[in-house]
Amino acid sequence: MELAHSLLLNEEALAHITEAKRAVFIFEWLRFLDKVLIAANKVDVKEKQKQLVEQLTGLISSSPGPPTRKLLAKNLAVLYSIGDTFTVFQTLDKCNDIIKSKDDTAAYLPTKLAAVACVGAFYERMGRMLGSSFPETINNLLKALKSSESQGRGEILLSLQKVLGGLGGAAASCHRDIYKNARSLLTDRSMAVRCAVAKCLLELQNEAVFIWTTELENVATLCFKALEGSTYSVRVAVSTLLGTAMATALMPKQATVMRQNVKRATLEEVLELMSTGFLRGGSGFLKSGGEMLKGASVSREVRVGVTQAYVVFVTTLGGQWLERNFAVFLSHLLELVAHPRATQTHVEAVYSRRCVSFALRASLGGLLGEKAQIAAAKEICLAISKQMRAVEAVVNDPSSEGRAGAADVSASQHVMVCALKELGSLVRSLSATASPLIQEPSVGFLETVTSVLLHPSMAARLAAAWCLRCVAVALPYQLTPLLERCAECINNLKNSPEAVSGYSFAMAALLGGVHQCPLGIPHSKGKMVVSIAEDLLRSAAQNSRLSLQRTQAGWLLLGALMTLGPSLVRYHLPKMLLLWRNVFPRSQKELEAEKARGDSFSWQVMLEGRAGALCAMRSFVAHCPELLTEDVIRRLMTPIECAMTMMSHVPAVIKVHGAHLKASAAMVRLRLYDILALLPPKTYEGSFNALLRELVAEFTLTDNSANTTTSLLRSLCHYDDSVLMGSWLQETDHKSIEDQLQPNSASGSGALEHDPSSIYLRIPAVEAVPGPLPLGVSVIDASVALFGVVFPHVSFKHRLQMLDHFAECIKQAKGVRQQAVQLNIFTAVLSALKGLAENKSSLGPEEVRKSALALVMGALDNPNPILRCAAGEALGRMAQVVGEASFIARMAQHSFDKLKSARDVVSRTGHSLALGCLHRYVGGIGSGQHLKTSVSILLALAQDATCHEVQTWALHSLALIVDSSGPMYRGYVEPTLSLVLTLLLTVPPSHTEVHQCLGRCLGALITTVGPELQGNSVSISTIRSSCLVGCAIMQDHSDSLVQAAAISCLQQLHMFAPRHVNLSSLVPCLCVHLCSSHLLLRRAAVACLRQLAQREAAEVCEYAMSLARRAGDSKDSTSINLNITETGLEGVLFGMLDRETDRKLCSDIHDTLGHMLSSLAVGKLPHWLKLCKDVLAATTEVGGTVASVGRRKDEEEDSEKKDEMDDDIMFTSLGQDDKSKPSVAPRWVTRVFAADCLCRIIHLCENADKAHFDLAAARLAKTRNPEGDFLVLHLCDLVRMAFMAATDHSNQLRMAGLQALEDIIKKFAAVPEPEFPGHVILEQYQANVGAALRPAFSPDTPSDITAKACQVCSAWIGSGVVSDLNDLRRVHTLLVSSLDKVQTGKSPSSQLYSESATTMEKLAVLKAWAEVFVVAMNIKKESQSRPARRPQGEEEDEGDEGDVLPPDSLMTLVQPELPSLSRLWLAVLRDYALLTLPAEFSSQLPPEGGAFYTPETIDTARLHYRSSWASVLHAEALWLSSTGFGSAEESAPLTAPANTDDLVKDRLHLLLGISIEFLCFPRAEEPIEDVMSCLHALCTLLDSPSARTHIAEDQLLAVELLNVLHRLLLTRDPPSVQLQVTTVVQKTIRAAQEHLEHVRSSKTGEAGGDEECVSALGEGGETGELVPGKSLVFAAMELLVFILVRHLPHLKAQDSESVRHPPQQLSDHSNRLVAATVTVLAELPSLCSPAGSMTILPTVLFLITGVLRDTAVKTADNSVCAPVSAALQAIKTILSSPLAAKSQPQWSALVRSSLATVLQHSQPDACGAGVDEVSLLTAVTLFLLSASSALVGVSVLQEGCIERFRHGLNSADPWTQARCYQLLLSVFQHSCRSLSTPYIHLLAPLLVEKLKAVEHSPPSTAAELQAVQEGVKVLESLVAMGEEQNRVQLLALLVPTLISYLLDDSTFSTASSSSKGLHESALQSLMHTGPLYPAAFKTVIGAAPELKTRLEAAIRSRQANSKAKSAARQQQPTVQAAPTIKLKTSFF
Repeated sequence: MELAHSLLLNEEALAHITEAKRAVFIFEWLRFLDKVLIAANKVDVKEKQKQLVEQLTGLISSSPGPPTRKLLAKNLAVLYSIGDTFTVFQTLDKCNDIIKSKDDTAAYLPTKLAAVACVGAFYERMGRMLGSSFPETINNLLKALKSSESQGRGEILLSLQKVLGGLGGAAASCHRDIYKNARSLLTDRSMAVRCAVAKCLLELQNEAVFIWTTELENVATLCFKALEGSTYSVRVAVSTLLGTAMATALMPKQATVMRQNVKRATLEEVLELMSTGFLRGGSGFLKSGGEMLKGASVSREVRVGVTQAYVVFVTTLGGQWLERNFAVFLSHLLELVAHPRATQTHVEAVYSRRCVSFALRASLGGLLGEKAQIAAAKEICLAISKQMRAVEAVVNDPSSEGRAGAADVSASQHVMVCALKELGSLVRSLSATASPLIQEPSVGFLETVTSVLLHPSMAARLAAAWCLRCVAVALPYQLTPLLERCAECINNLKNSPEAVSGYSFAMAALLGGVHQCPLGIPHSKGKMVVSIAEDLLRSAAQNSRLSLQRTQAGWLLLGALMTLGPSLVRYHLPKMLLLWRNVFPRSQKELEAEKARGDSFSWQVMLEGRAGALCAMRSFVAHCPELLTEDVIRRLMTPIECAMTMMSHVPAVIKVHGAHLKASAAMVRLRLYDILALLPPKTYEGSFNALLRELVAEFTLTDNSANTTTSLLRSLCHYDDSVLMGSWLQETDHKSIEDQLQPNSASGSGALEHDPSSIYLRIPAVEAVPGPLPLGVSVIDASVALFGVVFPHVSFKHRLQMLDHFAECIKQAKGVRQQAVQLNIFTAVLSALKGLAENKSSLGPEEVRKSALALVMGALDNPNPILRCAAGEALGRMAQVVGEASFIARMAQHSFDKLKSARDVVSRTGHSLALGCLHRYVGGIGSGQHLKTSVSILLALAQDATCHEVQTWALHSLALIVDSSGPMYRGYVEPTLSLVLTLLLTVPPSHTEVHQCLGRCLGALITTVGPELQGNSVSISTIRSSCLVGCAIMQDHSDSLVQAAAISCLQQLHMFAPRHVNLSSLVPCLCVHLCSSHLLLRRAAVACLRQLAQREAAEVCEYAMSLARRAGDSKDSTSINLNITETGLEGVLFGMLDRETDRKLCSDIHDTLGHMLSSLAVGKLPHWLKLCKDVLAATTEVGGTVASVGRRKDEEEDSEKKDEMDDDIMFTSLGQDDKSKPSVAPRWVTRVFAADCLCRIIHLCENADKAHFDLAAARLAKTRNPEGDFLVLHLCDLVRMAFMAATDHSNQLRMAGLQALEDIIKKFAAVPEPEFPGHVILEQYQANVGAALRPAFSPDTPSDITAKACQVCSAWIGSGVVSDLNDLRRVHTLLVSSLDKVQTGKSPSSQLYSESATTMEKLAVLKAWAEVFVVAMNIKKESQSRPARRPQGEEEDEGDEGDVLPPDSLMTLVQPELPSLSRLWLAVLRDYALLTLPAEFSSQLPPEGGAFYTPETIDTARLHYRSSWASVLHAEALWLSSTGFGSAEESAPLTAPANTDDLVKDRLHLLLGISIEFLCFPRAEEPIEDVMSCLHALCTLLDSPSARTHIAEDQLLAVELLNVLHRLLLTRDPPSVQLQVTTVVQKTIRAAQEHLEHVRSSKTGEAGGDEECVSALGEGGETGELVPGKSLVFAAMELLVFILVRHLPHLKAQDSESVRHPPQQLSDHSNRLVAATVTVLAELPSLCSPAGSMTILPTVLFLITGVLRDTAVKTADNSVCAPVSAALQAIKTILSSPLAAKSQPQWSALVRSSLATVLQHSQPDACGAGVDEVSLLTAVTLFLLSASSALVGVSVLQEGCIERFRHGLNSADPWTQARCYQLLLSVFQHSCRSLSTPYIHLLAPLLVEKLKAVEHSPPSTAAELQAVQEGVKVLESLVAMGEEQNRVQLLALLVPTLISYLLDDSTFSTASSSSKGLHESALQSLMHTGPLYPAAFKTVIGAAPELKTRLEAAIRSRQANSKAKSAARQQQPTVQAAPTIKLKTSFF
């Protein structure tokens, strides 16, 4: 393939390759040329042009295939337009000659077609440059058109379209000829030709005025004829032509009007013309009137096509036109559906209604913005009320002619249905933005709709009910009032049949809508419905005129009630069971008696009643599965079994009383089948025989003369087989009307009146309005579905009987009936096989299989393709169910034999599908041995070019085999791939099904090769390039499904081999498809973009923008209808969200935007924020369309542009200017998505860079890099967007806006304002926040929004942004007002939502208050602890709000509410505690509910409590501990102190219980804040003295608490949690200590000083044993050891391990944690008795010394880290504990071994570099000082210690030396002389040497100076400690050393500062020492005269320079102050 990539065709390479590959090679070269010509240098091209032209024209005559000729033509045209045009006419003549040629053979055809294609491409590219040659060319083409076959006709018409497009108005002279020749072909036999003609005429009407003036009627008639018998693609093409022509006739393009004086058509004329097609079809006006009278109905294809034309017509004219002319358009469409010709039969009427609804939905839903939609809804309202007035006039005026009036009424019902359906859809899509429409009194929306509930026709009443349901779902606050209103009307108008029926429909519809309203309805409304329904059922018998309606209404309401779910139905279940039992006779005897009596009317009422009861049962079983206990099922079975028995009696009754009972009987059967299908088959096993007889009779049409077919077959066949059955039409935008044209009975004629119960059922996601099929079809569907459920449970004998019976039925039936019976039977068999597979059961023994196989094999040769599909599917499913290799082999062999011998199309297609299905259901492994044969046969069939149907089926099966075989297919990939390519290059494009199947094959092959595609071997790169060529061919195909297949193949390739897919060409292609009119293509494009955006979002966006730039540059920008502007692809996707309704597509768009956002938003912040802002800004007006100011501005700009345009452009583009504007403002759904995007951007920035939330840093970074951008710089926009969203009409958007606001507050609250120190940047947005929150607290706001707003309030108040009390009050008053609401409670009469909504709101308010209180307490606490720190001036610069906000200001706001709040909080916690009880304690719950929940809503209430209890717990704990557990607040005089004690206990146990219960099992999804709140609350509790004593007294409670905390640490590891846990542990231990102290002191008092007895108190008692589970110390140890080991894993290491780990530098939080743990550890021994403490001390000391070893890291600034100082402190605590005296020998041993351990750790060789020697020396010193008695005379330890000190003194580090001197000093001075003496003896000499040595190496740094000074201090103290007689010797050591440090005058001035410092301090020491020991001093000085002179000189010079000295003295302290060693904690 690489050889093909050259500018000229590489002919020698071409000669070398095989014939088969040549076509591919040539195509690959043309593809390369196509890319390279545009980019190449013109000079290079011109050099080689001649040769290139020869090569390309040579290819014309080499019979190129369709894709090749297309590319060839394009390249030739491009070559001429880039290079010289000298030879273009020669080439054109050459082509014309080929076209004229008389050679009609098939072999010459490709050459002719290639010539035709070239001609088209030349004119399209060069147009007028080809000048006058066009008349000849056009004539030539037209002549050829007459004589050519269909493929040629299609190609010529496409070329003509291109010629017309290229020449524009210049070809006017030929327009008529083209029109005359083309129009007759609109009714061509070949559908592809019809499409081509339509496209050609569409091009023609751009310039040919006569098409839409004089010829307009003829064009319309032609189009209507073309639609007869059309396919989907023809309908799309013809309706586009018709719609565009009509639109042009109405509003011609200015350019053409200016050239010729044209009479414009009026709107009425145009609509009249179109309506003839809708009502009369293609027959037009010319036929004689006879046919009119016969009433021949319009062909459905025409009606559907015309409907699509209406949509094209309106879309072409645009949204603004529709806004202005909507009233006319609406009344026209409604007249259509009122016309008797449109509604001749019921099914026709339903079809017409669907067409009109489609036209309305497509135009209103897509073209109008929200504001215009509201206006349109008002128009529809007017139309309805006008109709209703007319109907009322007829109903109320009995005198007028009955027939005419009745006709009016029946016509009006269809108008009503269409209008109300559209009204409902509008309201539902507007959602809460529709509130102005509902509330505006002048419109009277609700009055109008409810008035239709009294319409005489059931269809209209149901439509009105549906519309009300839409209103309730869109505006949930309307739900309860509407229900009440309907209930009132039913009670008032009990005697009107219409009222009973209409209002019950409305109530049922409203109840069905409740599940879409999260806030629900009050519980009492359920009771109300039950009482109304009961009343209706009871009174049904009283009045025969009403009995039918009342019965139906009563059961309908009960069925609807069931949809409210188990929590409500539970209360009414006993009553329901009773009602059900009473509807049916109790016994066989009653049944017989019933048969004998009654007239036809009473039977009808009875049947309706039973159908209603069964329907309510089905609703119960479907919606309340939790209530279906075995007992309930048993009680349900009684009436159901009775109904089954009754079924067999009904035929006899119908014989007696007439056929009008048939419908009611069928309804009963339908309901029965429906409910049985939902129950487990085991429950009705006994009735299988009777039931199966009914079912089989039902779908084999035994008692049914009509040939009704089921609608389930398509859904039971495999989705992938849609290409064979044409069911991909389900996936188009026209689905709702295209359904009418499907072959099964009544397809697409769904309507509410077929089954009123569907008004309350949940609708499947794909449908907008429920559309149950007519009863006849529904019953058969239900029987088929139930057959599938029951069949797996039937005995083999019965299965055989049924299968044989099926074969018999098919044999008996003839003709059309046989087809119908066979379809139904096959659907049932498929349903049964599917059931078997799901139950994993087998089909049965040999004879059952034989019978089934015979049935299936018979249908594989059926002429009906749908049956063949079903048979193939059944065969595959049978193989799956039987699962035996021999059976599969038999089936496969049978098909092999058939395919080898059969020549007819039918059996070849059927059996090839059978092979595919076998493989599909058995998988690659099960069918591996047949793989080779199957593949070879199918490859052969796929090459059968004579029959495209065979090719399609064979390729489809091949794709199935490739898919299911997986890697086993790898060996066949190359031959299959080459076949696929060959076919792609040769099959005519008009056979789209073949191309679609080729696409499927290619996709399956790519998956099979899979990741191998990344490889570089020759074979793999060949496969890869073949796949790419295949994709390229399909991408160029004209059919959108083939293009979609190409995209999904490229998507697969990109997944496996991303480097080889060229995004620069793929992305622009996808962007163009986003505007396609085909849903499947848009879906494929978005799905592919979604995958690309996951990996390469930046590239995707970049390529999309480049497409926009190219479109802007090139001339033919009009051909690309793409709105990529500066917002890029993201903008286009946001725009699509407004237009698209398909769920899958929208979710993919969301994902794509999400991926782009995650990878690009941080980098391109301004761009994304602007995108979101533009979308959200659409909310400025009510109902939100683009602000009109913007629109005016655009228009002004446009007018200026128009002035600048030159004529040429003016003629082409004027008509299109309003199309290019985005049609509608973003709808609310899109705005919600934009608000979510905003929150995501904030979170993304949070993880990206700190500067996003720091204004100063952001400004700095911005100056360094102006390109960069930071979120904080856009804060104004963020707040504005959140504000816009939070104050919108749409509730969903308000929620999203409040969420965004909360995020903004939380993230930016602490960001300081650099220009005003002490302030934060959010302060300036106080007004915005207040204004955004205020509306959420208005009384009519839904609870969920108020709850969210409370959260934002507490975040705002607690954030500390606002410093002024008055400003705080604004938001605070909102919370106060809602608190009043909580306390008063709403009156039940005004309640709109369910009780759980009230619960949610109240809890949210209390939670918000709790959060505020917690913050207030924290501020107060900080302010109390602050003054101690403040004066040191550490924090002056922080500008804390402490300066402005007095610490109690928040408290002053909260204080007044606290008494009531604390009561409410306690109530919340009590409720929560009860609600968290396990199910088995449910009997303990109070029957009347809790403080804030009712027993009915208990399940939903739990969720609300779960989200708010934690903050409340924390607040309540703070309150209780601050008030001493509320003992102060109990104002009643307390008689006995025990009372308060109990109160404290109760409250404490409540809080503790909740905490422990939660911390035991915090679910992973619980927020970490809840855990923290809980731990804080525990801490707070432990601060309160009364709580502490309670916890300490009940030791098991404390143990349990510690165990739970330990468990918490195991499951949660955020550092904050762990730190908080250690705090709780510490406080628990302290509480226990206090308690122990208290007990000991009281015991001492009692025992009168029995020391022994008192000391044995504490854990461990006399024995020292600690019992796990009961011992607090043990529990604490467990937990603390866990923390230590987790952070210092080396602690676990055994000492025997030879490798010593260097100490670790821990993170900051680990340091704090370990330090806290060590501190707690050291306190544990004090809880034990002496024996107990000896049990734990070894462990404690081991851990502490271990921590010391593992954390003593030397730091640069010589600071001591927290764990080390904690460990040292701990050692001191333990060593100085009173235990030392109690247990002497054990204690000494412990102390010695601990010291030995420390010494071992600090061995100079053992501790490598980086160990903090000083800390270890400090530890050693601590041992020596604190436990001297145990250590005196232990020589080993003594040597070790001395060794360590010696090492320290010799250290090279002056800091270590200095500390060492300090520590030595403390050892030397120790009171126990026996301890200190050996140290003095051994270390003093070393000290003196070190000090002597200083003379020769004076200190150079301050640290060294300090070391010397510390040494001197030690020596001085030794002198002081010496006895009098040794004083001289000691001074003889000190004085000379000091004098040696003095400098003489000459060197003093030049000496370093540290030498001067030494001189000064030595002099001071001498001056100090001299007076102390005058005699000895004189002796020493006198002994050495040179000392004396040096000293005197120094003193003299000091006095002489006294001023200088004083200055020096001032500086000196600073020198000294810097390195002063201060430990954070003093250990000595």
